[in-house]
Formats: sequence, C-alpha cells, structure tokens
Amino acid sequence: MAITFDGQAGVFILRTRRSEYQMQIGRFGYLQHLYYGSPAGGSTFGYRTPPVDRSFSGNPYEAGKDRTFSLDVLLQEYPAFGSGDFRETCLRVLYQDGSSDTDLRYRSHSIRPGKQKPQGLPYVYGGEDEVETLEILLADEKTGLEVALQYAVFEDRDAITRSAVIRNASAQPARLLRALSCCLDAPDGERFDVITFYGRHAMERSEERTPVRHGKIVADSIRGASSHQQNPFVVLCDRNAGEDCGRCYGLSFVYSGNFTAGVELDQFNALRLTMGIHPEAFDWQLLPGESFTTPEVALCYSEEGLGGLSRRYHRLYRKNLCRGSWRDKRRPILVNNWEATYFRFDEDKLVEIAREASELGIEMLVMDDGWFGKRDGDTCSLGDWTVDAGKLPGGLDGLCRRINALGMKLGIWFEPEMISEDSQLYREHPDWVLRSPGRDGVRSRYQFVLDMSRGEVVDYLYSALSAVLRSANLEYVKWDMNRHLCNVWSAQLPAGRQGEVYHRYVLGVYSLLERLTAAFPDVLFEGCSGGGGRFDAGMLYYTPQIWCSDNTDAIERIKIQYGTSFCYPASTIGAHVSACPNHQTGRTVPFHTRGVVAMAGAFGYELDISKLTAEEKEEVRSQVEAFKKHHALIREGDYYRLTNPFQNSRYAAWQFVSPDRAHALLCYVLIHAQASAPVVYLYPRGLLPEARYTFELGGESQLLTGAALMQGGLPMPRIRGDYRALTVELEQVL
Repeated sequence: MAITFDGQAGVFILRTRRSEYQMQIGRFGYLQHLYYGSPAGGSTFGYRTPPVDRSFSGNPYEAGKDRTFSLDVLLQEYPAFGSGDFRETCLRVLYQDGSSDTDLRYRSHSIRPGKQKPQGLPYVYGGEDEVETLEILLADEKTGLEVALQYAVFEDRDAITRSAVIRNASAQPARLLRALSCCLDAPDGERFDVITFYGRHAMERSEERTPVRHGKIVADSIRGASSHQQNPFVVLCDRNAGEDCGRCYGLSFVYSGNFTAGVELDQFNALRLTMGIHPEAFDWQLLPGESFTTPEVALCYSEEGLGGLSRRYHRLYRKNLCRGSWRDKRRPILVNNWEATYFRFDEDKLVEIAREASELGIEMLVMDDGWFGKRDGDTCSLGDWTVDAGKLPGGLDGLCRRINALGMKLGIWFEPEMISEDSQLYREHPDWVLRSPGRDGVRSRYQFVLDMSRGEVVDYLYSALSAVLRSANLEYVKWDMNRHLCNVWSAQLPAGRQGEVYHRYVLGVYSLLERLTAAFPDVLFEGCSGGGGRFDAGMLYYTPQIWCSDNTDAIERIKIQYGTSFCYPASTIGAHVSACPNHQTGRTVPFHTRGVVAMAGAFGYELDISKLTAEEKEEVRSQVEAFKKHHALIREGDYYRLTNPFQNSRYAAWQFVSPDRAHALLCYVLIHAQASAPVVYLYPRGLLPEARYTFELGGESQLLTGAALMQGGLPMPRIRGDYRALTVELEQVL
C-alpha cells in the first residue's frame, strides 16, 4: 500500500517508489509533519524535534506548566492563524464575533483507492490502480470550522498532491481571508537554496537561485493570472545540488490565478514553504454548511538532482494532467500567420501561405488575430466573434474548404476573456466589464476584461465560440489573454463578496474551457497569454500545449525553454521557427538553428512561407521530416539539460532519451564563436552504460558504449560563426 497508518504511534506514512512522506497525530491532537525525502527504511522521525522551552513562544492551555510544547516551533501540516504560531500560516478565518483564532485538531481520517475530481478545478488525475488518497479531518471544536486535508499518492510517478477542503460546520457565517493549499516544514532549513522562475513579457521563467536566509523569500502574482513575472513553481534543494545529484523538492501549483509561494527561515533555522491562492484581495464568505476547496499542489522529491526532479514532473504532467485526444498524439506541424501578416491579411493571402506551406509538408494553418468584427488593429471588436466578411468573403467555411483542399488543417485564434470598448458586445453589456463603480477603469492594450465570474458571460462566450467552431472544420484553437486584471469589481456581487471575484474569475475561465473541450474533443486547444504569461499546471489540464513566449528569437528561446523545462514537459511547449531579423530582437540566426531550438517543443512556424528563399524552403522540408522522425522521442522521452544558458554564454546543449534508452537526440548550439577556442565536450546522460550506440559526428560514423559517452564525453566539431547548431542521433546497436 502507498499509504499506511500506525494507530498506536499515530503515524501516517505516504510512500512512492523513491520517496517517503511522514506525519503524526501529536500531542493534544495537533497534526505534526515529520519527514519528506528518500525512503527511511522503516524508521520514523518524531525524534527530530526535541522539546525545548523557547521564550516568547506560547503554549496551548492544555500543556499546563509544560513550556516545551509550542506551535510556534512545531513542524506542522496545516498551520492556522491565531494558534500561537507566528510564522506564515495556511488558514485565516474571520468569525461572526470578529475573532480570528482557529485551533485545528485531528478528528478522523480515511484511506481510499483512486482520487475524486474537485468541483470546478483542474487536478492531477489517476485511476484506482495509479493513486491512493488519504483524507485527514481537522476541526476547531469551538468555532465548528473543519478542514479536510487531501493527500493523493501517485506511487509509480513519485508524486504527492495536496489540497484542503474548508467547511463551515457552524450555524454562523464566516469569512476566509487566507486559504492556502500546502505547507512543507523542515527543521534544518539553512541547508537549502530556493529556486524561483521570474520574468517579463517576452522573457519568461528565468531561473533564479538564492540561498535561504532568515526572513521570507516570496514568489507571487496579484495580476489575476499566474503571470510572466513569476511562475507558480518553486524548488528547494541542497546548496550543492546540481542537475545530476542532490536532494530537491518541487512544489507546483495547479492553478492559473493569483498565487503566493513563500519560503521562511525562522529564528531557530526551521524552514516553512507555503503555497496557495494569494490572500491579497481574497475574502470568501463561507455560509453555514458551505465548503471551499483549495487548488492542489503537486509535490515531487528527487535525490537525483534537478534533472531527476524535472523528469518526475514531466512524466506526471504528460500522463496525469494533460488530457484529451491530443495528449499522446503528435501535434500537427503548423504555420501561424501573425508575424507574417499581423492584421493585414485576406482570404487569398492566407490561402497563398497555406499553399506554399502544404508543398513543404506543413500540416496546419492557424489564422491569428484580425479575422472578426472590424479588427484591423487592436483597438476594437474583441467580444464580437463574427467573421469580417471584407477579409473572408466566403466566411470561415469557405476559407476552411480552400485550406482543406490543399491537404491542410485550419486553426483559429480567440481572446475570449477580453472586450473592446468599440464593440457591439460592450455597447449592449457595459456591466459585463470588470470595473469599479464610478471609475473609467484601467485599459491595457486598448481593452477591458470581461467579468468571467458571471454565469451569463460564460454562457455568452460558450455560445459565441461554439457557433464559430461549428461553422467550419476548425481543428485548433489558440486561446489568448493579452492583459492582466485591474479594477476587479463585479456588478453581480454585493459589496461583502467582492473579495471573491479574483477566484471566481478563474473558476469561470475553467468552466468555459471545460465546456468547450468537452463539446469539441477533437480540437487541439493551445493556451497563450501574451506568450507565456499563463504557463501553469492549471491551464495544462485544459490545453495540452501553451505558447511558450511571444519572443521567437531562437537564442532568447534557449533561455526561456530552459527555465520552462524545470517543471513542464517539452510536449507542452509551443515553439516556432520565425523570420529574421527577428521581430522582437532584430537578431539574425541561421534557419537551421531556429529549427533545432523550435524542435524542443510542439513544433511549427511563425513567418510568411511565401517569402522564403528556395534554400530556406528546402530547409523547412528537412526540418519537417526531422520532427516527424523524432516526435515520439521529443514528446515521450526523458529530457536532460546539459548546460545552463544563464551561466554558459558560449554554447548550449540539451538531450532527449527514449523511455527504453535505446535512442537519444543531442542538440548543440554554439552561441558565441571564439578564435582558437577550447574543444567543447558534451556529456550525454540517461544512456545504458553497457549498450553500444552508433552515431555520426563530424562526418564520421562512430560506435561507443553508453558508459564511454557519458564518462568521456563527445568532442564537438569546430564550428565557425555565431549561432550555429548541430544535432547528434544516438542509436543502440543490438
């Protein structure tokens, strides 16, 4: 069994293949965290927190004259505000009498096979043969508040998910002011580094590694989306942990809205990491009998370094988070017209691009922004999801028939959550906008945000988008979100419930996505928010791939895709070859290199195919065939980061290895050429040591064992010029 309970000792043990999580019903019924790490061989860890009298750390009344027991120094599973713990807490409740003290004690627990779907939220799913669930019920006997902690153990995936269901079992209303999903405590926190992933539009998920220090380190977003600026994924690791060694803990939030992830080192060097919905502007009314379910956090542990941690997340999210008919299939190789035409296109131009693309083996044309309303720029028409007959005189069906006749699929762009002032929808429903009463509101990209917390808004969008998708043989949707939330006020909710709007907004987005993906199960949905501004596990539940960044510069993308790979698998990363000079940076990179970088994801093109030279078109044919050849390896294989582009500005390298370790693809980009340069040695990973692998390098065929390749490395041929790339295919010889 993955979950066991020792009733005599009050100890719960959650086991995966290579990790173990322990907690205990401690004194006075407090749920105490004991351990998370490598399998302990049958030992438990209650001894790690010896009783000590700490000044200014209060004691529960039941402790009497024993001053050595204090929640302020106890390792806990779900700490609550007002209990005598002065560190970050997971729960704060404001009761009817104005008090905020919550004292949670163990009441009961249950263990069951499988895992239940939380209502309205994405989650890491699994059948009864994959996952086992522990529910521990904590309760405050004075207030009637109950918290059901949910622990789902994916034994073979080496993962544990955590969430909480908070229920008001009293006869009086209460208000949730803080409802986080997870707390992870450790007694020896000074040994850790914390890794977060910061960024900005067009430069997302840059790795930042910081030694844990006394006080707090916080990654968060109050933008209404997980954001470009911080990602809801945090790593704790040993100070000496690297790609291949060291203890590493990951916490990934399966949510797409405001979040907080805080690491705190206290006065006695105990560490606490908390993660959940950001408490800023969060105020949820909980009437008697009502419950609130927190989004879940996916935890993984690895003693095989950062690379081992990443590969655990990749396997988990590929198979137990992404869903639908496209989860395990090769995605169509597409060309998107945005950087080719922007708003300046018509039906004939799109058909011209598609005709050229089809001759090169590209399989889908995606029509981006500008096909609806009077959308010749970004100042109007959002919300009016009807075809611009001036651009598409044959309508979507007419265009689709012409595209399909070329052997191509057709995809389409939407920005459902937004509305333009210059739109018919705004003129009819100005109250559908998120905007404080009496204020003009903050515009961004000339647009406002629809109030997705309102059921009629979600219903309208479902009806409008469904009509579009049913009007033609559309097989792909790019779902964009090009601004963040300001003036968050809903005309539908009373004053006392405005603190619920941020979360209700996210629930509305999820509801719309759930309805659309269920109604159109064969359509491939790709998430986007100005590129990677909502690249999170919550969106991956609905969209199995996400446009990684609006920055399509191949050299910049090396860094962006590097940071993204720490949590998210290559199959989820939308990556395209774009035109040069690059539209974002002005940099010119060889066409071949652009293809090598883009093939580390869901592959496609972002340019005007009709403007390519004959040589470039031949390169496209070659890239298309290469991706088709390697797509299973890239989608299902193990991913290895062989270099860190934030530390090594000279070259970058990464590698894919098939699940049976019989095939590998090594990718190398020389970023900065040097005169009389040292030889670059790359050390493949993940091969079978005793197996023999054949490969071609420098124009010569070679045969080496996996051990030789991994220990001795491969000397890269000398390359002249910046931004040059090569790939090496390794194939086991039986």
